[in-house]
Amino acid sequence: MKYVRLFEDSTGESHFEDVEAKLTSTDFAPPAPPLNVSSAIPALQVVFLSVSNGWLGDWHSSPVRQFIFVATGELELEASDGEVRRFRAGDVAFAEDVSGKGHCSRAIGDDDFSAVIVQLD
Repeated sequence: MKYVRLFEDSTGESHFEDVEAKLTSTDFAPPAPPLNVSSAIPALQVVFLSVSNGWLGDWHSSPVRQFIFVATGELELEASDGEVRRFRAGDVAFAEDVSGKGHCSRAIGDDDFSAVIVQLD
């Protein structure tokens, strides 16, 4: 299972990195047959988020380390190193640029943007 990591380096510059979560066959929900499952990541809370198409979040850091599961619409993220990536329904981003220069966020496309946010400790 793949996701995109948005992080800052030691100079505060934000960057993207493609990550593949390692899945292992596990007796996750017996008596159901084994499932391919990743290691657990402790979470603090889940937040549902929605913004209108055209919304712009100028340069900012992530409030906490958080996974962003895109439900509808399209989100464009720009890292401070200049790389831009677009995230659509079904995509997952892991934003952990909690300090430094941060990133810019834009709701683009024809539909409003909505996501499920899982915030980590």
